[in-house]
Amino acid sequence: MNVPFLDLRAPYAELRTEIDQAVQRVLGSGRYLFGPELEAFEDEFAAYCDAAHCVAVGNGGVALELVFRALDIGPGDEVIVPSHTFFATWAAVSAVGARPVPVEPEEGTRNLDPARIEAAVTPRTRAIVPVHLYGQPADLEPIGKIAERHGLAVVEDAAQAHGARYRGRRIGAGSLAATFSFYPGKNLGALGDGGAVVTRDAALAEQLRLRRNYGSRVKYHHEVQAGNTRLDELQAAVLRVKLRRLDEWNARRSAVAGRYLRELADVDGLELPAVAPWADPVWHLFVVRSEFRDELQERLAGAGVGTLIHYPVPVHLSPAYASPDRPAGSLPLAERLAAEVLSLPIGPHLSGREVDAVVAAVRGA
Repeated sequence: MNVPFLDLRAPYAELRTEIDQAVQRVLGSGRYLFGPELEAFEDEFAAYCDAAHCVAVGNGGVALELVFRALDIGPGDEVIVPSHTFFATWAAVSAVGARPVPVEPEEGTRNLDPARIEAAVTPRTRAIVPVHLYGQPADLEPIGKIAERHGLAVVEDAAQAHGARYRGRRIGAGSLAATFSFYPGKNLGALGDGGAVVTRDAALAEQLRLRRNYGSRVKYHHEVQAGNTRLDELQAAVLRVKLRRLDEWNARRSAVAGRYLRELADVDGLELPAVAPWADPVWHLFVVRSEFRDELQERLAGAGVGTLIHYPVPVHLSPAYASPDRPAGSLPLAERLAAEVLSLPIGPHLSGREVDAVVAAVRGA
């Protein structure tokens, strides 16, 4: 049996009638930007996250960038980011002219380690960006206390954590800002790019709406220098359909993760993801570790099991961020993770037989 890492046709196949109706509704309306579908989606996603406001934009990276701009973070400022994360987290900081300052993760959850943050704070630090990596909530309580002591903003990168809960509350509930991506492979994925910010702060939400549309509330009247980044009506309509199934699809992901955790627990040389007692993850990815990662991936491919590596090149060693200040060996845990992590197939449409095949292939390898 061939098991793809992720089948992006399956969500449409399951929701074909509803998605087709949503698309036809938009096409028939003749309204393609800033219309009723966007307004409804923003209301529904804010309610889903138990947040006061949602501002939808063109993608998850620009969602982070707009929050930094709205908070007046820019040249000369520093923002604390995880050393182990996707490139977009750092890139959003750089886009506003600020400097990303990496902090190493916890070994078990692979999320930003609160115990390491304080040593990275300087007089130039303006914000901390915990990433809820792989759909696992970062430990927000101690991070929030550090931020409060130093007068810093906490901007959550929740691009992989739609529906996750931290200490019983949805990610985004009560946050100054939590940013989401609706890239097609996400737990809540559009049919192209998309993103959003949820926030408790009405003034911040208003600034984000201003900055996503040329700094304009009234057409041809521009209050700040800004470009445009829009979630169009078609994407909003499709996301509204998928949002109604998100909890069910997350539950299916959790069932697959539960099987992996039980049935691979005794495999020598394989480290499974750790889940903190206060976390309810949504398993965007199921990431294992092995010092024989490359051999494991090769054998799984030979058995017909698709895998991916998130992320094979640490951001600080990429050509975009390579610097004498951060040579190889300067962030050893991020570098070890890059060499050892492997993502197994997971998703709401993975069948029981496919999970059987993955488990058998991993055990055999």
